[in-house]
Amino acid sequence: MRKLIMWNVITLDGYFEGEKNWDLSFHGLVWGKELEEFSLTQLRSADLLVFGATTYQGMADYWTKATEEEGEVAKFMNQIPKLACSTTLNVANWNNTTITKDAVTEISKLKKEGNGDMFVFGSGILSALLMKAGLFDEYRICIAPVFLGKGRRLFQEGIPNNQLKLVETNPLSTGGVVLFYQPTEKS
Repeated sequence: MRKLIMWNVITLDGYFEGEKNWDLSFHGLVWGKELEEFSLTQLRSADLLVFGATTYQGMADYWTKATEEEGEVAKFMNQIPKLACSTTLNVANWNNTTITKDAVTEISKLKKEGNGDMFVFGSGILSALLMKAGLFDEYRICIAPVFLGKGRRLFQEGIPNNQLKLVETNPLSTGGVVLFYQPTEKS
């Protein structure tokens, strides 16, 4: 059975994006050889990347134009099958992309197929929907050592009150830390 894993970089005060769409400048604070290797490890375990419409469009625009500097990460990002969850997208031009209008139903079905990992990158609105449906098996959050003060928070009001269990920590030499959480069993 596949696992659905959330992967996000957020600031210490909980923002995953600045005031403008794609204001991710704080990612540079944690990026380095360690996070690059970790990203490659995740991509090697992935057999599906899952995105909401806005994140899909931004990622497609970035990775289809990636330079040699992005190297092996770009290769994986462009080859791995992708699922764009959107009620508005009708065309997906990024390699190996399927569009679904019903994310919860489709991801519930896909979790029962295969053995690889499915990763949701970014995609705050989609992530909230999947959290409410109880579909995440793991949360991997990289904390960037900065207070942004304003922007878009990853975890919004209205998400379910679920306790998580810390299963691993990975401090980075950049000052960031990757936290691995799993939902606790519901009683």
